[in-house]
Amino acid sequence: MPTYQEISSFIWRVCDDELRGLFKPHEYGDIILPFVVLRRLDCIIEDKKDKIIEMYGEIKSKVDDPSPILKRKLGLTFYNSSPFDLKRLKSDPNGLKMNFPKYLSGYSENVREIIENFQLDKLIQKLITNKKLYSLIDKFTEIDLHPKRIDNHLMGSVFEELLRKFSEMSNETSGEHYTPRDVVRLLVSMVFHPDKDNLMGEGIIRNIYDPCCGTGGMLTIGKEYVVDNITNEVSFNLYGQELNPQSYSICKSDFLITGESPENIHLGNTLTSDFLEGKKFEYMITNPPFGVSWKSEQTYLENESQNPLGRFFIGTPRTSDGSLLFLQHLISKFSPSGSRIGIVFNGSPLFTGDSGSGESEIRKWIIENDWLECIISLPDRMFFNTGITTYIWIVTNKKSKKRRGKIQLIDGSNHFDKMRKNLGEKSKIINEEQRTQLLKTYEDFKENDYCKIFPNHYFGYTKITVEQPTVENGKVIKDKKGSVKPNSELRDYERIPLGDDIDEYFKIEVLPHLPNSWMDRSKDKVGYEINFTKYFYKYTPLRPIEDILSDLKGLEMESDGLFNQIVEG
Repeated sequence: MPTYQEISSFIWRVCDDELRGLFKPHEYGDIILPFVVLRRLDCIIEDKKDKIIEMYGEIKSKVDDPSPILKRKLGLTFYNSSPFDLKRLKSDPNGLKMNFPKYLSGYSENVREIIENFQLDKLIQKLITNKKLYSLIDKFTEIDLHPKRIDNHLMGSVFEELLRKFSEMSNETSGEHYTPRDVVRLLVSMVFHPDKDNLMGEGIIRNIYDPCCGTGGMLTIGKEYVVDNITNEVSFNLYGQELNPQSYSICKSDFLITGESPENIHLGNTLTSDFLEGKKFEYMITNPPFGVSWKSEQTYLENESQNPLGRFFIGTPRTSDGSLLFLQHLISKFSPSGSRIGIVFNGSPLFTGDSGSGESEIRKWIIENDWLECIISLPDRMFFNTGITTYIWIVTNKKSKKRRGKIQLIDGSNHFDKMRKNLGEKSKIINEEQRTQLLKTYEDFKENDYCKIFPNHYFGYTKITVEQPTVENGKVIKDKKGSVKPNSELRDYERIPLGDDIDEYFKIEVLPHLPNSWMDRSKDKVGYEINFTKYFYKYTPLRPIEDILSDLKGLEMESDGLFNQIVEG
């Protein structure tokens, strides 16, 4: 049985031998990953290939769709009814241009859809033109990927490693479709480990969902984490949706070759076409795109926001950043028995938007429903295509008793190792020990230097409107009803923390400075924001003036010496 390293090394030799010079390194994955899938599928049905061809020939003219019969009688989830597989294609090198498309079209519809979304046409044509398709096929037939030799777990590990390396080679775009595995492992540990009691017992079945599933890494690593760290008795159904066709195909391929259910993965925009509408999930994990505009979907989503039963009825964020839309979408899929959400955000959802704005209303809705459990700040430079600081939000409708009415903030910004070699913007990694420490801090639920716990209302405030009279020629102007007319140019606002007495605040903080002012309480607006950095700010004293003057004097002497060297030289 070949080892993981042997398979991986073989595939990298194929890249060097067959693709180098013809394709750019970041394009290798677009070819190699589909061919790994094709070879695996060939091997899976190899023993039944002749029977498939025979049976298909017998029934194709008798029924409109032979697929159900073939799958049922042969015990397969897919088939290829063409007379070809990769080995048989080699027998006619000159016929590849005609026979290879026949081979691909011979697959059952569930596989054909995957192949079509790989968008291989131009790449295959380039291989044919440059006399490389035959040699590539020849190389792949050298390795046996039959399930009897390589089980689903090993095959998944190989596929995962290839995907990781290809994504790193394409780091200018990989952040759109690929979340670094150290981030994923931290997120899934925060979602699953605190809920371990709900995963124990025989016959337990749970659902995991990712609405931006990319190549499926969060789903498979989430399942893997539970098996490796909690229990191997629970059964998981993995569900996802993905917008990018190639990422979608990789995800479905991975599911197909590792024994998952590829029919649970759907292609399309989650926000406008929810293919899992009405479905509820116990666990939801995702990394939606950072700061991506939803302007092209604005009409559809704002129409849905008018529906009291719709996902976005509570409000929508500004069109320049749709991050919070994905969280609202996930909340709509809360299971009545309890759900846990882990989602990666940039800083914008924490504080963007004043009271009354869509963002603030969404935060208010989440916090006042006591769904926000914890936020963990990550180090900067954790992702391939951005150096910004990011955050993991844990949101749930099943808080434990000790957490009710409270929100935990964890500063993980200093929990990292420096990488020996940067991968695009990524220069930091969270190792296993640091991940364990952050998880322990989360589960201990005790304040320390990098953990703060606040009551929900701590993040809320009432924004009041402070008016002043309109004065003309020294006279206060009144309207027709005899009320003092406010001067809009002097209008001001105050933010008063929830729980504070508003009248008392106004009396102490405002009236001494503006004795003629008053509050228009009809304009009160409650807002919520989480100023994460402020809660962990540590004051650094200024350096003594003597030290600064000494440094300046030293620099002055150094510059004088340099000047003299130039003159004398």
